[in-house]
Amino acid sequence: MHAKRHHRISLVKRVMRISRLGLLLVTASIVAFVIGFYGQWDNGAVNLYWEWEKLQAVSRDMIFRRSETLPPPVSGIHSANEKLTEVSVEASYEQRVLIAEDLPVVMTSTDKETSMSVRPIAVPRQQLTGFEHEYQQPNNCGPATLAIAMRYWGWKGTQATIAEVLKPQLRDKNVRWDELVYYVRTHAGWLDALFRVGGDVDTLEHFVGNGFPVIIETGYELDTGWVGHYLVVSGYDSHSRVFTIQDVTGGPNRDVSYEEISALWNQFNGLYILVFPIEKRAEVLGLLGDDENLDDNRYSALLRARADIEAEPENAFAWFAYGSNMNYFDRYSEAAAAFDQAREIGLPWRMLFYQFGPYVAYFNVGRYQDVVDLATVTLRARPVLEESYVWRGWALYMLGDTDGARGDFRSALGVNPNFIDAITALDVVGE
Repeated sequence: MHAKRHHRISLVKRVMRISRLGLLLVTASIVAFVIGFYGQWDNGAVNLYWEWEKLQAVSRDMIFRRSETLPPPVSGIHSANEKLTEVSVEASYEQRVLIAEDLPVVMTSTDKETSMSVRPIAVPRQQLTGFEHEYQQPNNCGPATLAIAMRYWGWKGTQATIAEVLKPQLRDKNVRWDELVYYVRTHAGWLDALFRVGGDVDTLEHFVGNGFPVIIETGYELDTGWVGHYLVVSGYDSHSRVFTIQDVTGGPNRDVSYEEISALWNQFNGLYILVFPIEKRAEVLGLLGDDENLDDNRYSALLRARADIEAEPENAFAWFAYGSNMNYFDRYSEAAAAFDQAREIGLPWRMLFYQFGPYVAYFNVGRYQDVVDLATVTLRARPVLEESYVWRGWALYMLGDTDGARGDFRSALGVNPNFIDAITALDVVGE
């Protein structure tokens, strides 16, 4: 009797779930038609698109997503993690000679302690002004944030100007930091840009205090959960320990505490972008100090991630940053073990929308099926992520599935027709 009753209840739940999903899909189709009818992105069309996106997201979550975190590694893969905390980073890098002849040997931590210049704060407080704010359109956080930073220096344009190049498809979920830098260097004429990692509150005070706003990538909490987000840091008060930010979602001139910025920023390895007029490049490089050199910058970020792990061993983001910086130095085995540890602790399920280090590490140590599995989980949740398509495509190719690889490369171009990685991949494997 109880079994029959349980079966009836389960059947009712399934029917209700299917009915709700059907209603969502019908509504989404109607909204999509209305958007197509509008033809232009006025406020009404934007609001309708947001609603359509939400309905699509709810639909896919009901069908595919089972957890608030990325799946942990399969049993046994991360067995090296017990030894990872005992690895001497200094010993690993002490005698490392970089391939490029014009780059120095990476310094040891002892060298760093004696050679790193101390960055003085220009002034105890600074508020840069002249920002022209705009709220992001759907999936347009990166272009909207970059537009605000560029207009500070007199650039004329909007997020739509940038998106037309970097993400011509509105459904494309993310624009990477290197793509933002690429846009400035190739489409802004008299502006230049660069990015570094391992930034902290002193970094922000240092640059803003000297007249340079800073774009940072951080974690961000919405009603739908954790996402990645770009912010422009435009001011600070070192006494009250508050930063002023330009936020394309939350609004202009928001005040956020040093502690909150640090916590959210560390989720993206302290990554920051500087946009500036070309004639100020020498000044910016001087302000970077030892971080001017990419290898020294990455090594410092690696040591910082290591210190964060030692202070808080259950910090999944610190393990992820450690893996990302190990990737930079081609230390893929150590990187893969760090990513395994981060997944074991628990990473947000959207993590691979924005950062792709696990794909890089697992692919380079021959864990192709892990790349396929992680990319598949991510793409089932949101099938509009060109990087996941390309990495899964290459993993399928290495596993002998050339047709599957071609399909993924073409899907990547369906999301972003300008995505050079997918174009190159198809050139290699053949159309």
